[in-house]
Amino acid sequence: MPLLCLSTCPDAQTAGRIARALVEEKLAACVNRVPGVASIYRWQGAIHDDAEVLLLIKTTRERFEALRARLVELHPYAVPELVALDIADGHAPYLDWLRAETTP
Repeated sequence: MPLLCLSTCPDAQTAGRIARALVEEKLAACVNRVPGVASIYRWQGAIHDDAEVLLLIKTTRERFEALRARLVELHPYAVPELVALDIADGHAPYLDWLRAETTP
């Protein structure tokens, strides 16, 4: 099952480092980095309003646990965001490529 995972990073350098590692290690087929995300959230009792970089991570359910462990290891946040969404449908050749690129 293909997945789209979302994670935010504090800056472009961190986002690039994490994205490259996930692709190099075949935990993700592709990671898009979307700069300029404005995040408002509560953390440790205070409201924060920060600029972040959003990662759109394409992977598979089979690789998700390894991806989760590696992202947590690489990420500077104490509690990094990682949300996985099932990809219900898509362009079949793209989904085949995604599976092939995440096969260890």
